[in-house]
Amino acid sequence: MNRWWLAVGVCICVAVLTWVVFGQTLRHDFINYDDPRYVYENTKITSGLNFAGIAWAFTHIHSENWHPLTTISHMLDCQLHGLKAGWHHFTNVLLHTVAAILLFFALRQMTGALWRSAFVAAVFAIHPLRVESVAWIAERKDVLSGVFFMLTLLAYVHYVRAPSIGRYLFVAVVFAFGLMSKPMLVTLPFVLLLLDYWPLSRIRDPFCDIRRRLFTLVLEKIPLIALSAVSSAVTFFAQRGAVGWTEQLPVLARINNAAVSYVAYIWQMLWPVKLAVFYPHPEYRLPLWEIILSLLLLLGFTAAAIALRKRRPYFITGWLWYLGMLVPVIGLVQVGWQGRADRYTYLPQIGLYIVATWAVADFTALWRHQRTILSAAAILTIAVLSWRAWIQTSYWRDSETLFTHALAVTSNNDVAENNLGIVFLRNGKLDDAISLLQAAVDLRPDNSPAHENLAKALLQKGQVADALVHYRKLLELQPDNIEVHNIVGTVLIQQGHIREGVEEWQKVLAIQPDNGNAMSNLAWVFATSPDQSLRDGAQAVQLAEEALRISGRRIPVIFRTLAAAYAEKGMFSQAIQTAQRGIELANSQGNSGLAAELQSNIALYQAGRPLRDPSLTTGSLSPHSE
Repeated sequence: MNRWWLAVGVCICVAVLTWVVFGQTLRHDFINYDDPRYVYENTKITSGLNFAGIAWAFTHIHSENWHPLTTISHMLDCQLHGLKAGWHHFTNVLLHTVAAILLFFALRQMTGALWRSAFVAAVFAIHPLRVESVAWIAERKDVLSGVFFMLTLLAYVHYVRAPSIGRYLFVAVVFAFGLMSKPMLVTLPFVLLLLDYWPLSRIRDPFCDIRRRLFTLVLEKIPLIALSAVSSAVTFFAQRGAVGWTEQLPVLARINNAAVSYVAYIWQMLWPVKLAVFYPHPEYRLPLWEIILSLLLLLGFTAAAIALRKRRPYFITGWLWYLGMLVPVIGLVQVGWQGRADRYTYLPQIGLYIVATWAVADFTALWRHQRTILSAAAILTIAVLSWRAWIQTSYWRDSETLFTHALAVTSNNDVAENNLGIVFLRNGKLDDAISLLQAAVDLRPDNSPAHENLAKALLQKGQVADALVHYRKLLELQPDNIEVHNIVGTVLIQQGHIREGVEEWQKVLAIQPDNGNAMSNLAWVFATSPDQSLRDGAQAVQLAEEALRISGRRIPVIFRTLAAAYAEKGMFSQAIQTAQRGIELANSQGNSGLAAELQSNIALYQAGRPLRDPSLTTGSLSPHSE
């Protein structure tokens, strides 16, 4: 009973520590990096939880990932709390708290060591490297998959104690839930095999040859490995657009960065300072000495783990846990531009915590006042880590603070410059935004978001020619970007480059034949251009009628375009009727200005005269666009 109460006390302490460190996020906002597409700009998510949404989550890719349970959890938050960021943060902290407590129970069940398990769980809960996973709403997948990871460990221990088909199926089901939260859990069957060695001691069987026993245990994991294989295939399909950059990065550069990242994560575990939301990939800039030293350290640790496998079996289990779980995200297959990321250590570093905790306990076993010294050291360690994590969490309160900090602790960080530039752009600080965004594209000329944001800032500044340079660069990088083709078409026509603008809108229709905005814009030019060589009444009518159908007949400006198209074709009675319907709709929407304009157009049509838009030659586009 006494040990039961101790376990309850540990759980309470872990929960309190977690909320002391991360509770501040309940006052934090969304950030402008991934949160938009994961949550607040994604209508599938903001619509809340419903059967159609659940079906979509299981049948569609969400932000280049297939993680339906994570997607559903975001939908549920929106259903319950709307877009109040604090409640979304609350869910993240709650899930992380549950994961930490479940880790304590899993380790205690496997090892029987209460205080060592408690220390590992506490460090997992409050280490500064956890901040990114917990304080970032878009990283819901980390904390949700963490819960299922711990549940899988507990279910596996339950199965090992008394094997049965039912218990094994439960392991598989919980594991599948984990994969549907974040596919990084594909290495979990490998972790279970390590646990078979230590602490579950299933490989060392005096009544069975070790090779036969190992074969049996691997065979036992085949259904779980099959689940991992399916998840890996789906993930590769989902991220096939994001892995394109890997073709530009030689294999050797990826291997070098992987080796250095393995060691960098260990150093950050021991000395968690200068942590950032984004670390630029070093590409070819890694010094040779750093690569060689990293490889030597990795080989040395691995050799030590092998040498100590019998006397200190936890060493090889924990070390290979760390190495193996990082494989999917270590950069051998590069997804994105980051060199490494704090969030990738969320589950892998548990292996290192186990090694360090059990090793210290073993090496101090003969100390006279071991319990007192280790207790004081543990309390001090947890206190320092909690303090550092609290500070790191404070940087996540908003986008400006987060990316200002990232620029202060990293170099050559075009992603941070772009995202901070977005903040300044939205706040109307155009000069500051342009300076940052220009620096971002100078650092990485293929940074598409930076080119787009810089073009927007320059356009707002009135530097149209400069804006077009970056829009055209963006179209070189993303030739199928419909939104940019539409914008460029509009800007070109505003500048009097009518034919070039028409070409851009025609490119939109070549990519997306049912794009109503491009249809409406083209129809307006074909119907109202003062240049006879550009006018085409029949095509204008066809495009405008289709644009009106696509719009659901709810946009009055398209009635204006269709009326002008009818007039150009000589169908003046239809033009008058269409304009009158446009007036009714405009008045119902409170758009008296458009209604008055349509009324004046009717006077032209009654006189048998088509409409001409003089702005299509002078370089100032009439407000016909949707």
